[in-house]
Amino acid sequence: MSHTATEEHSAADTTGGVELPVDHASLRHAIEHAAHLLPAQGPITAFVHHNTLHAFEDLPFEQGVLKGSQIFGCHPYLPEDRFREYLDQERILVSDLHSVLAEHLGEQADEKILGMVSRIQLRLAMLEFPMKNGPDAELRWLVAATDALAKFRADVPVTIRQRVVDLTKHWVMRDLRNGKNGSGSANGGSAKGREMLAKVFQSFDEAKIESWENDTWEAFSLHALWHVCYHGAHVAKHREDHHPQHTRHRDLLLHITGQDSDQLVNVFLIPFCGAFLDQGFAHWPLPLREQGFFAAFLNVYSSGGPPDAWLKKLPAELRRWQTEKLTPLDTIQESLDLLGVSANEQEHFISDTLLSLRGWAGMLWQLETRSDRALLPAPTGSLENFLAIRLLLDRLALEHLAKTALDYTGPLCELRTMLRKRAPAEATGKLQRAFLIFQLAQLLGWLPAELLRLSAEDWTTLMGEVESFNGLARRRFFQEAYERNYYQKALNALSVHAQPKPARKDKPRFQLVCCIDDREESYRRHLEETCPAVETFGAAGFYAVVMYYRGAADADFTPLCPVVVRPKHYVVEDSVFSLEKSHQRRAKTRSYLGTATHHVHTGSRSFAAGALLSTLFGPLASIPLVGRILFPRLASRIRRTFGSFVSPPPITQLQLERTAEPPSAEVGHLGYTVAEMATIVERQLRDIGLIADFSRLIIFTGHGSSSLNNPHESAYNCGACAGGRGGPNARAFAQMANDPRVRELLAQRGLPLPSDSVFVGAYHNTCDDSVIFFDLDRLPTTHKDDFAFARAAIDETRQRNAHERCRRFASAPLTISQEAALRHVEGRAEDLAQTRPEYNHATNALHIVGRRTRTRGLFLDRRSFLTS
Repeated sequence: MSHTATEEHSAADTTGGVELPVDHASLRHAIEHAAHLLPAQGPITAFVHHNTLHAFEDLPFEQGVLKGSQIFGCHPYLPEDRFREYLDQERILVSDLHSVLAEHLGEQADEKILGMVSRIQLRLAMLEFPMKNGPDAELRWLVAATDALAKFRADVPVTIRQRVVDLTKHWVMRDLRNGKNGSGSANGGSAKGREMLAKVFQSFDEAKIESWENDTWEAFSLHALWHVCYHGAHVAKHREDHHPQHTRHRDLLLHITGQDSDQLVNVFLIPFCGAFLDQGFAHWPLPLREQGFFAAFLNVYSSGGPPDAWLKKLPAELRRWQTEKLTPLDTIQESLDLLGVSANEQEHFISDTLLSLRGWAGMLWQLETRSDRALLPAPTGSLENFLAIRLLLDRLALEHLAKTALDYTGPLCELRTMLRKRAPAEATGKLQRAFLIFQLAQLLGWLPAELLRLSAEDWTTLMGEVESFNGLARRRFFQEAYERNYYQKALNALSVHAQPKPARKDKPRFQLVCCIDDREESYRRHLEETCPAVETFGAAGFYAVVMYYRGAADADFTPLCPVVVRPKHYVVEDSVFSLEKSHQRRAKTRSYLGTATHHVHTGSRSFAAGALLSTLFGPLASIPLVGRILFPRLASRIRRTFGSFVSPPPITQLQLERTAEPPSAEVGHLGYTVAEMATIVERQLRDIGLIADFSRLIIFTGHGSSSLNNPHESAYNCGACAGGRGGPNARAFAQMANDPRVRELLAQRGLPLPSDSVFVGAYHNTCDDSVIFFDLDRLPTTHKDDFAFARAAIDETRQRNAHERCRRFASAPLTISQEAALRHVEGRAEDLAQTRPEYNHATNALHIVGRRTRTRGLFLDRRSFLTS
């Protein structure tokens, strides 16, 4: 694009309502489309699991998996060897493979291929038995230096093996011996066979053919079979495989020269991205960070850059941008033109470019679009800014490598054409095709005489059938068979277990609602075994309370709701009025300690201060370090004891009700109206089916996890709370449900709550199996016995749950007692050496939606989500 055109585009490119030029509008559309493909993972403080195929949710699952694998360059399924291990372990059965093949093939399953084998038999053999393959050199060695042509594969049934040998012997002795048939004259078929197998006869002592042993006939049969298969692979037409064409110059350059321009660019760009996305931890903040990625980069590198040879032109190019006042979109269009990217491939090229450093690009996009999830969000337009800089660096790196590796100094717009001309031709793979058919012929009992009669067209048909069921297709069917095997077992268990049960006559002693999380499956199961009089429910752990929450010791609000939702309400935890002064003193103490710690942390980065601090306090710092490894539970108690002096007061309250109506700009949506509370409670109770037979005590339990040495700790928290801990949601729900005004509205809506039913909020730490109850100071004295009964049952449940979990920990003996198991998981949560003190969703495989009566008492091995 010329500079004049660029200036015209720049003049019109604003965000104040002025219409963008057509090319800039298409650019922005392409960037937004590419952003949809970027990882949607939040910051490390909200590192919750999410659907990695979210960009393909409009496609059927199999298509989405395949498209994702192509775009992201990853495997769509497990390796075939892994599936074969499952086949050996009977986690996949041959009957499962047959069932999924029959389901997909339908009427084509029993169609005969060249009259030799049905389609389902052919594919089943390729699934049931491993097909060896490799480069040409490896296969030549396998044929020449091993017994591949001397003995049948070990997995070929004896009956098939003997049949092939016997019929081949009969064929040779009748038709091929000495090149004549029984009457002494060679016929056409015999002549063709004799000619093709001439070298085979030369390899064996044909004069002694009458006295050949069975082993010799086996070797001869395999040699004959190999030569026929080798011939067939050469006469069959090669199937045209349409490989995706490389879009980026880098991919072609890497393929031809082994030089990777992305490596140059990434090593340079990643530190700058890290500085730009810093959340206040860096000792030296990035200058002009608030003005955006583009402005900050120009500010840092326009006056001079690193000494790397490939970056020599960078400062001058940046200064030109500043002089001509180019916007990021202007520079993107300029780079695309210089790289020779046509309008038709522009969207694909931009996607590939952003995906080349997808983690950092995705984080920029997340902090730009979800400013509520970070302390220092990225300014609007950060992804466009990033792409502009990325394309410039790509151009400089390509220009440098093309010159040094290929001695190419022409324009970059012609680089791809030149590289494609130099690309080596794709190998035809005829040896691989021959060896594949050779293996199948053994397994299916095909005779050399049968294959010899096939024409070139027949061979093309046979090869097409075999190659259409390639490794990717086989892995897909293996995956479906693997899933089928598991869900058949699960459905069988559910079917046997779901026998009619007598209706409950009495009200439950207490009711407990947990998150649907699979880690709560064992918790609920053990509670029901410990206390048969309990009734449990499962619901998404934010309990319909969508909010930004700030705890008494927190500096900022945290969203506690599914990641796709933006809350409109704020809830604050504060101390009660009688402890307000104590709370203020502790808050000031925390502030002083935090400031001092920050100064020590930043000051220690200098050489002199670091040496002084390590000399004075290094030995002292080693004491808690050793304690957290050797005595984690004791170290935790000591830490909590000292922490209690600065932690919030033990009694707090939630500012749950909105006090301003409508909310002012200063207050915001702080709290809920009574009507909103009633809607939340009604929705949640109706959703889980708790609309009658209320017990006197109903416990809503949020969950989360704790870890001393896992930076991704939030990934172990509640997914329904966007990686937050769900205790505040459970506490808020219980407070809403206990409000008399809410209950009055619920009664008007046809959902009356008994006056003696009391809700209690709780928090279950799934790592150390501790349970905390909230607002017990509000518990009526009439319900203290009910709570004592529930607490005793929950304490027993904690031990049993910890005992079940310990069987998966190498750090715990299988003979561990329940009491010791609870101590063990408490210690793991505080052990500095345990980076994964719990395994989260490592075994999740099911999601059961239905009433608990269908699954109660069924051992689901912590593998199922349970939604009431």
